[in-house]
Amino acid sequence: MFETIVALATAPLKSALHIIRVSGDDCFDIVSKCFSKDIRDIKERTLLVGHILDGEKIVDEVVTAIYKGPKSFTGEDLVEIICHGSVLIANEIISLLLSKGARLATNGEYTSRAFLHERIDLVQAEAINDVINATTKEAKELSMLSLKGETSKLILPLKKRIADILSLIEVNIDYPEYEDIEVANKDNVISIVDELVPQIDKLVSEGEKGLIIKEGIKVSLVGKPNVGKSSLLNALLGESKAIVTDIAGTTRDIVEGEINLNGVVLHLLDTAGIRDVDDKVESIGVNKSKDAIKESDLVIVLLDASNEIDDQDKEILDLVKDVPHIVVYNKIDKASGNKLFKDSICISALNNDITPLKNAVYERLGLKEETFKIPSLNNTRQLGLLKNVKESLLNAKEDALNDLPIDLVSVSLHDAYNATLEILGEYNQTDISKEIFSRFCVGK
Repeated sequence: MFETIVALATAPLKSALHIIRVSGDDCFDIVSKCFSKDIRDIKERTLLVGHILDGEKIVDEVVTAIYKGPKSFTGEDLVEIICHGSVLIANEIISLLLSKGARLATNGEYTSRAFLHERIDLVQAEAINDVINATTKEAKELSMLSLKGETSKLILPLKKRIADILSLIEVNIDYPEYEDIEVANKDNVISIVDELVPQIDKLVSEGEKGLIIKEGIKVSLVGKPNVGKSSLLNALLGESKAIVTDIAGTTRDIVEGEINLNGVVLHLLDTAGIRDVDDKVESIGVNKSKDAIKESDLVIVLLDASNEIDDQDKEILDLVKDVPHIVVYNKIDKASGNKLFKDSICISALNNDITPLKNAVYERLGLKEETFKIPSLNNTRQLGLLKNVKESLLNAKEDALNDLPIDLVSVSLHDAYNATLEILGEYNQTDISKEIFSRFCVGK
């Protein structure tokens, strides 16, 4: 039995209209107790105009959208009450429904019920939250592919292929007396693993690129004091967010900003200039800069094109050698005419001449036009499980190569299969849904 739940599905702000969503086994009965028309015997999708009543008192004139389960978003009887956009009215209606037997919905409970009633799988459920939280058109369109079920289809061939070999192994173990069935041997396992691992690698690669489109990347601007990091941040943002002076050490803390670079959000961090200092406050900023390098997806190292590279520059280049980075020469407008910067990225942040850097960053992302249009398993959970599938398959291959009995080889194959089920939410549903749907807003 699913209790009837109620929540405001629109933002709790003054607006033209509000939508109150009610769903559950007693939904029609509870709404009928405070609606001017009895909806308990409705058998198909219906729109009705009427009044919400508190006894004889009219609370509001509303439109009710009535959905008979299982043909509703949640798979249950569901009513959406469209009232005037007063928060006071919406709260009054919700309070009235609570008094008639409903309870307030928890975060993501409507989507959770859609998942539990098999209206959507877990990948589609996550996509709903991704659509709501998308900050770029490209991220939204990528999430819409998942919401439509296109991403889930990527897993189905993988799931089927692993199930085929597992079924064959089980038949061989359970019915050894039958001679007309295909023999499941270790060569079969090795062949299937060699077939599937490249497919998984491709899915992981596409998923990691999709994750970049969806969430963006963290980019730190580092360099010694007065090389133009704050000027570069301002040029990238198109506004004067960071203080710029000729005094070395002006920036003493992390200054943040975001830009949309051809559909990818760059989370920019302007760091304090890295140098050896005695000043306690500035030294804290320098340490934060070093921490930012470790936490960044990409580091942009700024060098002063108007001066020779010195020991401080070399120390900074040594700091970033093990992290993805781009070396950029700033102040190219002040560089000596006989200086040659062959194959280097040269900019003038002060003059807003930063196109070469933007092009280099985008090229570093490795995104192509088609990347924005193809479905991908693009969150940490999905990618982690994909990698688990690969690891389990490789374990099965190793067991086969080591000549273990086929029933022991199948243990790792079962692990791989269960990981594919978990991606879609078909395995251990309760624990997964509790974690996933707690991140949703109420009313979803």
